[in-house]
Amino acid sequence: MKKFRLFLICGIAVLFMASCNTYHHSMREPNAHIEYYAGDFDLSEAVYGEATVTRVLFIDWEHTFGTEKIGSLPTMGTTIPVLGLEIVGGANYALYDMMKKNPGYDVVIYPQVESYRHAPVLGTDIYSKTTYKVTARLGKLKKK
Repeated sequence: MKKFRLFLICGIAVLFMASCNTYHHSMREPNAHIEYYAGDFDLSEAVYGEATVTRVLFIDWEHTFGTEKIGSLPTMGTTIPVLGLEIVGGANYALYDMMKKNPGYDVVIYPQVESYRHAPVLGTDIYSKTTYKVTARLGKLKKK
């Protein structure tokens, strides 16, 4: 019994000492109210970002213990201007990919999210693989 307790305490200690890296890529939005019009932006062609989330035993192990790369949303003090749709869940990883591939833009305009989920074990997250694709136009403020 003592060996089991020692093993359990060591296991819990190892979990608490495990490190976690998080990279955020975000575009800041000013706190002041500024009114923009469509003519104030130079728009890109449609661009996209993709990400895959694999869950084993209902947990996304890659993003739980690995490096987390997400595009920030208007929560927890970090904001990016995303016009039209709130991106949640695994689509954040695709938003991060899109922003990383297309630097220098000020706003994400009307993103569209596609997802494909493959769950071979009775449609559950015992093992599932979901691929997200976010497509949007990006805008830069025009210089006057």
